[in-house]
Amino acid sequence: MKRRPRVLLLWALWMAVPSTPIVAQVNPLVDLLAQDGWKVLTAGQAAAAAKIFQQAIAIDGKNAELYLGAGTAAFVERRDEAAQVALERALQLDPKLVGARELLGLVQYRRGDLFGAIRTYELIDRRQPNQQALERLERWRRELDLHNRMGTLVGSAFTVSFEGEQDADLAARVLESLERASSRISAALAYPLRPVPVVLYTGEQFHDITRSPSWAAGAYDGTIRIPIRGALEKPGELDRVIAHEFTHAVIRGIAPRGVPTWLNEGLATVLEREEGGATIEQPSGSVPRLSALRASFGPMNPAEAKVAYVVSARAAQWLLDNVGSFAIVNLLRDLGENVPFDRAFLNRMQRSFADFESSLIEGDSNPR
Repeated sequence: MKRRPRVLLLWALWMAVPSTPIVAQVNPLVDLLAQDGWKVLTAGQAAAAAKIFQQAIAIDGKNAELYLGAGTAAFVERRDEAAQVALERALQLDPKLVGARELLGLVQYRRGDLFGAIRTYELIDRRQPNQQALERLERWRRELDLHNRMGTLVGSAFTVSFEGEQDADLAARVLESLERASSRISAALAYPLRPVPVVLYTGEQFHDITRSPSWAAGAYDGTIRIPIRGALEKPGELDRVIAHEFTHAVIRGIAPRGVPTWLNEGLATVLEREEGGATIEQPSGSVPRLSALRASFGPMNPAEAKVAYVVSARAAQWLLDNVGSFAIVNLLRDLGENVPFDRAFLNRMQRSFADFESSLIEGDSNPR
């Protein structure tokens, strides 16, 4: 997304972890595996946790908590189909497992099943109130009501949804921009074009639905979401935002997980520019290291976010200029397959990430 945080998944993990220790199982080995799985999961090692929960499930296939753990690990890794299967199984075994139902709704929403997500949340036991879940349900209902009023334009690989005839011309303009951006960016990253839904909002609707920071100009969460009031007055800015968000869609298609924010946002910022566009500015003030920009930019204030985007873009530009898009795509593929970042970077860039980061700071490898 453009100046918008990547979705933070850790809060969902904590939401799903049982508030009390897992009840001891008949088989003590299962109990130990379950405890290890949650411990590893809360330490941020989702892939390892997934393997542990699967080991436990192989021993005790009727334990709902184990499927909740497996579903949570898959959710964190963005293996949404596997997450949904595991969470639905958890609820078959224990319909009162609120954590599984809440996480299942999030999985359905992320997969584009807004109606299914709402239905799942409507089945949450009201005797176990969760204000965050109630607020999310109301927000989803507002989004569904809005989408039911929207018209749609269909392109070669895009659907553009908009509200009212007054935005029909703008939707057509967005569709044209998407077609141009997709041709250029898919070629740059050697990636086949896949269908992408796009929704146009007012500024108020955009921030209500996406919960983006005030400085966000667009969002991508499986759907490209763009606030469009006044967009026709600034066609160049609209094209830039569309290209930026489409780049995120391409990156997500290559690597659903594991991509540090600096690389994701850096590539999107570089590729949002048409050939011959404005050069990337020099960062000003205190400059963060790339290793400090692996997580979401969302908590940053506008000034901090601006610097973070510039630093990220300069690093991405250097990689594109010096190792090329083929190596970058292979790096992304490795990350999507859970190869640790430092190892994948060394293998694909033929230098350590620490060396690359240091040289950028020292200035001897700054992008052109």
